[in-house]
Amino acid sequence: MSNITNNSEPLGPASPQLVGVEVHGLTRASFILRGAMVAGAAYGASAVSPFVSHALAAGGGGDVEILNFALTLEYLEADFYNVKAKELGLKGQAKSYASLFGEEEQDHVAALTGFVKQLGGKPVAKPKFVFPASNERSFLALASVLENTGVGAYNGAAPSVKSKTVLAGAGSIVQVEARHAAAIDLLIGQSPTPSGGFDVPLNKAEVLAKAGPLIKP
Repeated sequence: MSNITNNSEPLGPASPQLVGVEVHGLTRASFILRGAMVAGAAYGASAVSPFVSHALAAGGGGDVEILNFALTLEYLEADFYNVKAKELGLKGQAKSYASLFGEEEQDHVAALTGFVKQLGGKPVAKPKFVFPASNERSFLALASVLENTGVGAYNGAAPSVKSKTVLAGAGSIVQVEARHAAAIDLLIGQSPTPSGGFDVPLNKAEVLAKAGPLIKP
């Protein structure tokens, strides 16, 4: 979601929880990004950067393109909590979190859609997703990946956002995403804070390489 850097260090294999994601109905720029996701899953960020640069050029770049990328991630998270969680029949705290977080992710979708329209852009179409989670344990593991990746994505995008209004809105969203990540990580026995005391910002190539979904046409 930020300026693309030529990072020669591969990021390693994709997060296994995200291998089964399927996306349809995206814009031309996002169609190119599908190829970037597949490349990133196999080869890391260095292979993804040229695809992302092409996608940004195709979509015009700027705040609208950044917002639409964020909107796609929020669509994913909203469906994950509002659809997939219900399919699995979660219980206890996991169920409570899924219900609350689903409402908040839907609020993020509405906010980002509004920002895109305010800037004169067209919100990206909602994709279709397949989440490879079959039980509460795998659901929570995937939730941790999604939330922590989202935090890194927003932090990475911030320096590239020109609109102060958009930046303020995104800053408010990322704080909630970080709280989601911390709550989920505590629930699964992981540290709720990053080592070193600072979150690592992720650029768009790194977000795609980390997520690494298998994209089908």
